[in-house]
Amino acid sequence: MKRHFFAIAVVLGLFAAFVVVPRLADAQDDQAGASAVAGGSDPVSVFQSAGPTAASIQGSVDQFRATVSVPAGRREINWDGGNTANEATSVVGNPFTGFQVTRGALFTTPDGTGFVQAPAGTDVPPGGLAGFFNNPTYKTSFRAFSASRLFAVIGGKVTDVTFFVPGGGNVAATVNGFAAVFSDVDQPNGSGPAKKRGNRNASTLIEYYGTEGQLLFSSYVPASPGDGGFSFFGVVFPDARIARVRITSGDVAPGPNDSEKDDVVMMDDFIFGEPHQVQ
Repeated sequence: MKRHFFAIAVVLGLFAAFVVVPRLADAQDDQAGASAVAGGSDPVSVFQSAGPTAASIQGSVDQFRATVSVPAGRREINWDGGNTANEATSVVGNPFTGFQVTRGALFTTPDGTGFVQAPAGTDVPPGGLAGFFNNPTYKTSFRAFSASRLFAVIGGKVTDVTFFVPGGGNVAATVNGFAAVFSDVDQPNGSGPAKKRGNRNASTLIEYYGTEGQLLFSSYVPASPGDGGFSFFGVVFPDARIARVRITSGDVAPGPNDSEKDDVVMMDDFIFGEPHQVQ
């Protein structure tokens, strides 16, 4: 039986650990809530953290940035338009091509109608996410990791990120790693993606796909119960093989109150390796 190995970097509060765990083919990890299906014995570096403040995940974010940047650099999208005081509510359609040329990332949603970039709440009309989704509780339920805007699907909860060579030309690309920051993942990360007796339900999932549409890796995102907590998850492969990432943020589309029944989740920073043309 082939063994697969992946590395896990976990930062919870001020605690950090980095270990290499043996992975059986197509197996899942009950502690990490991850399903690894990477080929051969390639090491897959996994970074995950969660906590009540931005500082709770900062160490893991920094470790991911350093790792994914080797050897060709990285790209980041923080939804703020280069201005940390940006409180505008920006609504875009589906597909969202605004970062395809500048960052090499195209955003689509199979279950929503478009996307919104906005602060959790603001006095600037229509009032950020709280005003756009007509739910004043969102002003305190969510917080931005990097000021001041968050990212969300309109009328859905699934975001597909497809990679292209930056600069235009619609040239398909792959990246070596991808990570995302989430606001207010409340539901527990369960016991992994597989269905088995005793698994708890989780709300937020990241799936990584290759150029042939094959699933490379998937994992639930760790939770930080309570309003405005932060969660982070990302993986780095030894080469650029990720063509698309699918993010399921929460178990319900934005609109209702965030509660034990409905885990509404917003997205913040996306970080990924430099896109390379598919060979």
